[in-house]
Amino acid sequence: MGVCFSAIRVTGTSSSSSRRTSSQTNANRKEGCNKKNPKSKTLPEKNDKPTSTTTTNTKRRTTGSVPCGKRTEFGYAKDFHEQYSIGKLLGHGQFGYTYVAIHKSNGDRVAVKRLDKSKMVLPVAVEDVKREVQILKALSGHENVVQFYNAFDDDDYVYIVMELCEGGELLDRILSKKDSRYSEKDAAVVVRQLLKVAGECHLHGLVHRDMKPENFLFKSAKLDSPLKATDFGLSDFIKPGKKFHDIVGSAYYVAPEVLKRRSGPESDVWSIGVITYILLCGRRPFWDRTEDGIFKEV
Repeated sequence: MGVCFSAIRVTGTSSSSSRRTSSQTNANRKEGCNKKNPKSKTLPEKNDKPTSTTTTNTKRRTTGSVPCGKRTEFGYAKDFHEQYSIGKLLGHGQFGYTYVAIHKSNGDRVAVKRLDKSKMVLPVAVEDVKREVQILKALSGHENVVQFYNAFDDDDYVYIVMELCEGGELLDRILSKKDSRYSEKDAAVVVRQLLKVAGECHLHGLVHRDMKPENFLFKSAKLDSPLKATDFGLSDFIKPGKKFHDIVGSAYYVAPEVLKRRSGPESDVWSIGVITYILLCGRRPFWDRTEDGIFKEV
């Protein structure tokens, strides 16, 4: 495999300092990725999303119509606050926040995703939470998947207790590299772990559906730290020979089969290919200012 070179390096925002941006710098122009993809641009900041010009939301499922809210009973354990004390905030998503928590009896530090029931106004939101817990249970034990410990709920929240990963996102690690590029040897180590996750998912009849650098964390800050898949919010089970007909995922990593509404496990492999390109070239293979433009590039 030849080494890729780009005239514009990857820039982005570190999770530890969300307002810091990297300036664009020029590198030597050589044959490689830039020659074949003149429209490619640098990676976006984490809050910099392409303008949506399509009627289909690529981030969330949209079925269901009956309000759920706080009346929903998940059937999980009820004694979260008896077992854990919540600490500092790690991040937030559509339905809640992720915190560091301490186990009161043994002092172990864990990550807790706290999801607000009042925001789960559609049945599909409840189904997605239950599915994510089911998936974490099924994949727990794999070396490259965040370990699931337990799930709790009370009148207001659902709490998903998981392994704490403190090494930062894969995206941050990419941005910290010289010219935001990995060597082929180092990229192979990362890609091998991504493929292991995809393989484990597919063995369980599961498609991840949102593989991107932001959804993988390093266990620690060590250079040889293992990668852990952490977000299965869009993942779903699929029967052999069946296809998904909805469009979900992240625009820069979405596979052609997803856009054609007949996707399956192969869509994860496409997304890993996009990540591999970014690791080696320091930029995205497809770029446009709008989602529709990105989809046309794909």
